[in-house]
Amino acid sequence: MQPSKQHKKSFRARSLADLWRRVKKHPLAKIGPGLITGAADDDPSGIATYSQAGAQFGLDMLWTMPLAYPLMSAIQSLCAQIGRVTGKGLAANIKAAFHPIVLKAVVLLLLLANTLNIAADVSAMGEVAELVSGLDRHAMTAFFVVLTLLLQIFVPYHKYVFLLKWLTLSLLAYAAVLFTVHVPWSEVALRTVWPRLKLDFDTAAVVVGVFGTTISPYLFFWQASEEVEDMHAKRAGALLRNAAAAPAELRRIKWDTWSGMLYSDVTAYFIILATAVTLHVSGVTDIQTAAQAAGALRPVAGDFAFLLFAIGIIGVGLIGVPVLAGSAAYAVAEAMGWQSGLERKAGAARGFYAVIAVSVLAGLFIQYSPIGPMKMLFWSAVINGIVAVPLLVVIILLASSKSVMGAFTASRPILALGWIGAAIMGLAAVLMFIPG
Repeated sequence: MQPSKQHKKSFRARSLADLWRRVKKHPLAKIGPGLITGAADDDPSGIATYSQAGAQFGLDMLWTMPLAYPLMSAIQSLCAQIGRVTGKGLAANIKAAFHPIVLKAVVLLLLLANTLNIAADVSAMGEVAELVSGLDRHAMTAFFVVLTLLLQIFVPYHKYVFLLKWLTLSLLAYAAVLFTVHVPWSEVALRTVWPRLKLDFDTAAVVVGVFGTTISPYLFFWQASEEVEDMHAKRAGALLRNAAAAPAELRRIKWDTWSGMLYSDVTAYFIILATAVTLHVSGVTDIQTAAQAAGALRPVAGDFAFLLFAIGIIGVGLIGVPVLAGSAAYAVAEAMGWQSGLERKAGAARGFYAVIAVSVLAGLFIQYSPIGPMKMLFWSAVINGIVAVPLLVVIILLASSKSVMGAFTASRPILALGWIGAAIMGLAAVLMFIPG
């Protein structure tokens, strides 16, 4: 006897429900926002910067990653702690504690920088997809933009975030590239701690670029807001109102942010290393885009290395673009007092989702303009450099304020690392405006 259509439908529904229950028990589901934030830090524009560092300076830029790691981890940890303790995103806390002009300036510049960054990222994804598939780059770019928009708008956060966590595995492609080429590991270890560098403008420009793409304002807003999303998903209260949960939550935040940033930092190290031992040694020293870095690998390291590098660019682009758009949406919505959150349906947070849609679609249209990807990246870096320094000062003041954080102010060592990060970013911002 043939089973009825209704029976088949019921069986499929039970199977899908069972699959989703198993997915939720997967170890990846227990990992917090730090992993996604770390992966988004290595977006296609970041890959272009790290590739240029490796191609231009070889092994002598590897030292930047061990130095950046404690600074980026401390800063993201401060943002996460602010979000979890107060139950509010970064923009909402700035709005409550500072003059309105501070919030307006930061949000406006963040929105502009993120839109340019999105344009550069989706352009790189389209170019790489064209290299791999032979399909038109603009068509592929439009496909990626529509895909990320549909996922953000129509898939609830608790499901969408799990997909993003799986996409972080694409970063392993950069470690895999190193298995396809010869790596002089003893020389790598030496140059990581003892680089041979000239103190000139070219060196300063690349160092500024590396730190600028590693410690980016959009990640600050995303980290704090995702802690709030995570808190709501668990139906938990802010630590200011639920002090009993504080020890476990603060330990989780520390582990989550430092491990997530380690994943990001090691990946960036591998990208610099991969391009150093392939492109630099073969005389390719000028990389304009992430797609160019992938294409340049093909004649030097072979098709497999090229494919791995390309897959990584597309994978992290699918993470980076939603984070860029989402961080801008959180900032604008909190500044305007709108309902916000990726867990909310589009009809319940129209302004929030409108910012996501406008910033991503604006990024799509910009890539059709005469503005080249490197100009987009340059102006994005300049704006981020301007925003980062005062924003870092604001974050440190918030995290150390008892009126904001109550009994859960940040520890002195983390605050000290935050101040060091602010000082380095301040120096980087000054160097950006010194003509070569």
